[in-house]
Amino acid sequence: MTTLDELRTFLPTDFKPADVPALFPAAGRRYGRAPLTEGWTTDEAARALMLAAVPPAEVQEIYRYGDTAEKLAVLKALPLLTIGDEGVPLLEDALRTNDTRLVAAALGGPYADRLGPEAWRQAVLKCVFMGVPLNNVHRLHERADSDLGAMLRAFAHERQAAGRDMPADATALLDRLQED
Repeated sequence: MTTLDELRTFLPTDFKPADVPALFPAAGRRYGRAPLTEGWTTDEAARALMLAAVPPAEVQEIYRYGDTAEKLAVLKALPLLTIGDEGVPLLEDALRTNDTRLVAAALGGPYADRLGPEAWRQAVLKCVFMGVPLNNVHRLHERADSDLGAMLRAFAHERQAAGRDMPADATALLDRLQED
């Protein structure tokens, strides 16, 4: 996983914490959107570095008023920040959307470990329903349990009754859970 220090070596920044609310939306124009390192783009890296400079309450405000690209950057940066559990409502918000990018980002990193078991299982089921590839889910195979298996079986029966197939990755996960 990339760290803030690694991002700083790739992308030296020249902002003051007080300037973050104004600079955050302009990160794409100011720093570009080119790939930088390990799945990070320059605007995402700049935004992560900005978020590290502000208090957790401000991170929440930036997310709340951000566009999709800004929300994605916040979700991606959560594991790098010293925000504790204060970022969990941001994951929950992303999981309430119908935007597959936000759902995938909410579950795609180690911060998703802060979701309780029930919320996490519901989020995985939402991924299956929305067609978000399950390989995006952080620690899927470690956290998957019999309760998730029961939810997936019920969903599979619904899909079958409707004449629809289950996604292959969900079927593979269900098969694995039935073996355990």
